[in-house]
Amino acid sequence: MEYSEFRPLDDKALVDYIKVTPSLLSIVGNNFADLTVKEVGDGNLNFVYIVVGSSGSFVIKQALPYLRCIETWPMTKERAYFETLALKEHGRLCPEHVPQVYHFDRTMSLIGMRYLEPPHIILRKGLIAGIEYPLLAEHISDYMSKTLFYTSLLYHTTLEHKGLVAEFCGNVELCRLTEQVVLSDPYKVSQFNRWTSPYLDSDAKAIREDNTLKLEVAGLKSMFCERAQALIHGDLHTGSIMVTLESTQVIDPEFAFYGPMGFDVGAFIGNLILAFFAQNGHANEQNDRQIYKKWILRTIEETWNLFHTKFIGLWDKHKDGPGEAYLPEIYNKLELQQLVQRKYMSDLFHDTLGFGAAKMIRRIVGVAHVEDFESITDPSKRADCERRALEVAKKLLKERRKFQTISEVVLVILEHQA
Repeated sequence: MEYSEFRPLDDKALVDYIKVTPSLLSIVGNNFADLTVKEVGDGNLNFVYIVVGSSGSFVIKQALPYLRCIETWPMTKERAYFETLALKEHGRLCPEHVPQVYHFDRTMSLIGMRYLEPPHIILRKGLIAGIEYPLLAEHISDYMSKTLFYTSLLYHTTLEHKGLVAEFCGNVELCRLTEQVVLSDPYKVSQFNRWTSPYLDSDAKAIREDNTLKLEVAGLKSMFCERAQALIHGDLHTGSIMVTLESTQVIDPEFAFYGPMGFDVGAFIGNLILAFFAQNGHANEQNDRQIYKKWILRTIEETWNLFHTKFIGLWDKHKDGPGEAYLPEIYNKLELQQLVQRKYMSDLFHDTLGFGAAKMIRRIVGVAHVEDFESITDPSKRADCERRALEVAKKLLKERRKFQTISEVVLVILEHQA
């Protein structure tokens, strides 16, 4: 049975839907007395259900035509289609770190996918709890290097690439949302902006009055809108990753489109920097979080360095392959190939710092904040943590081209810690 028009599903309606959907029914079985359905969506955009039956389980994610947190803010349901495309493509390229898709219904804007069972938790919650994940940098660098390299012109022909770019141009509404809330609103007066007031009133005003910052953000916005470099996740923060000590799974690529690689790498690293500065707000007499803060900094360094090594490794492996960015007939000498790679990775590093910084700023003075800071109950202490993060973000954004290594970034972070 196919639904002829969209309608939001509640628990009961979802069970009825499963009964007439073979791809889902085959997973959980026919014993509906034992079927459990639980709505767990804690994000801004979607309904998310965990469905567990006698013979299996899955997650159902249904896109709504509005923001859950602001129901008067309309949203396209088509984002579920692009999320499914991205999950399947990224899953093909890096199946170890992307959950499998079992079912997609475009009319209902509904995805059925693998349920990441406990002890999987959202990475952001693990960072707040002070849990070290020894494989995180290894896993996320593997995911980013593969998904970004294999969807770029370093591997694609121009004909193939432009066709894929055109397909994902349809996700324009979510791109526009990013343009607004990440690259525009924090730098002007907006009804949606908020911050820890009155403690950060002057800080928010300083952002709006910083002309150098605005010039740099304009360049980033132009790049975000115009540079179709690779199929990016588009929202790769620590709330879009589920982890155990042995597993790292990237979820929620509904913002996916062909954009600048640095937006993904920067989102992840920027959110780790936010997590670092939030630690003082979670410290107590039993645990001052100093050892954990060192682990976060090591993870930041390892993530970039491993990503760099793996990305270059893929490039070297496929330098004579189908990619048309640097034709081997032209770039046929080792010295020239190395010069090209150094320039490419230097630009990508600076893009990473710029976008990472912009993502940090929007989480402090924009519309959607992060639990890392929001869970600090003392507003004065929270504001102190946020202000330190904000100062680092401004420095990285305005001076990013001065940085040559990730170790230099870590030194700046250390200079601003309490």
